[in-house]
Amino acid sequence: MSTSDQHAAADTTVLQRSLKRFDITAMGVAAVISFDTVGQIATGGGEAATWTAVIAVFFLVPYALLFAETGAAFPQEGGPYVWVKLALGRPAAALTTLLYWVTNPIWLGGSLVFIAAETWDGFVFHLGSGTVADYTFKLLFVWVAILTAVVSLRRGKWITTAGAAVKVLALALFTGTAVAYGLRHGFQGLDGAHFAPTTAGFLGLVPVLLFAYVGFEAPNAAGEEMDDPQRDVPAALGRSAAIAAACYLLPVVAILAVVPAGKVTGIGGFMEGARLVFGVYGPAAGPLLKATAVMFVFALLTQGSAWMIVSDRMQAMAAADGGFFSRALGAFHPRLGTPVRTNLLSGAVATVFMLAAMWLADGDAAAVFSVVLTVAVTTLLLSYLVIIPSLVLLRLRRPDVVRPYRVPLGTPGFLVCAGLVYAWIAVGSWSALFPGVIEHLFGISYDFQDVWGVSRGAFEAFTLGTVAVLLLVGAAGMAVAGGFSATGAARTAPGETD
Repeated sequence: MSTSDQHAAADTTVLQRSLKRFDITAMGVAAVISFDTVGQIATGGGEAATWTAVIAVFFLVPYALLFAETGAAFPQEGGPYVWVKLALGRPAAALTTLLYWVTNPIWLGGSLVFIAAETWDGFVFHLGSGTVADYTFKLLFVWVAILTAVVSLRRGKWITTAGAAVKVLALALFTGTAVAYGLRHGFQGLDGAHFAPTTAGFLGLVPVLLFAYVGFEAPNAAGEEMDDPQRDVPAALGRSAAIAAACYLLPVVAILAVVPAGKVTGIGGFMEGARLVFGVYGPAAGPLLKATAVMFVFALLTQGSAWMIVSDRMQAMAAADGGFFSRALGAFHPRLGTPVRTNLLSGAVATVFMLAAMWLADGDAAAVFSVVLTVAVTTLLLSYLVIIPSLVLLRLRRPDVVRPYRVPLGTPGFLVCAGLVYAWIAVGSWSALFPGVIEHLFGISYDFQDVWGVSRGAFEAFTLGTVAVLLLVGAAGMAVAGGFSATGAARTAPGETD
């Protein structure tokens, strides 16, 4: 075992096995299902439902199969970091983990917190914009999410479990109420809805749908805190993926059925749809709508905390292994068993982005910030461009590893699944980084300035610049930590011996 592996292994000795199959399933549901994404998907109109179903079958299913096999075969703490390290070496693993991790504090401070504040302001209690109440709410939201990742996983898992339950309950309540409303008043939203798939709809929806569906492997970052990962990971991943597919498809169809065409807009798609259909409850509609808004905000909070729990563990393992600045960042608290220093780093990054968004709220600065935020969030997709080939290499190079679950049809089935998933990720990543290019090839009209508020040249400068900055940060982190000394594929993983 190398020196860096000894450091990483030492950091995991304080971990306690507290995640059972139900907990892993709940964590996957809490992390992946997002109310705001439901509304955003519905903006695609009738074909949004079609593409949601198509991508569930041809992306989510093979994706789940790949990670079910790999997660059970390689259950070490750090999950994807360990997989990429074993396949491609520490430098590739460290840079990939940075792209995977940085998405989450930026998303927490640059998107989730603003959606939560807008919902609270519009449906629960007036906050105003830029007021003391507004700043207080947003700071509390960010740091409560971080603190739930700081507490021991034995306790913190119940927060994410509650978030998963609230999500499923709220989406089921909304869907059932929408059906009742439609039976009474008619499904007006279906008038003129076009469910036939189009190329333009496909290119517009692919990035958001892929972003909605990825992440079910995230609980593997806490692999050494699972009670029986080799048996529980495949079953939990399958269940959480099935729940997520239903929780996206059914509410999207419900929104499209009851909200008039052209009036579905992001967050308004869900909350305004709820305001409309809850009218069937008469005088109880107001309290129910307010309760739904509270559940909405709580679900967003637990989604942020779930991602902090898992992605911070990945980044901590990279730091402990000599892949990100100081090994001290990878230390797990001896009593809590959590990477507190990495948690606090995530909180600081989220707070900076939240404050930057507050200060750059108007004019061209807002458009620029929106572009940078969009690219930073899509770094999660970019990380899979390395993770998926790593899974294939592990399948081919390590056939001797015990695999409690195997993709149907063996290695050919694994390769087909990997090819499908990689193709989807490649298209989604390209569409996110270079929007409008594929549309132009197919002769589809795309007004870049109208969509993004900046010119294409400015957009590409900011997008590629953001990715370049992240890669430079990763390279600097490895150089400072001395991680470039191990350039070959590592033969051991944290907690594993030859």
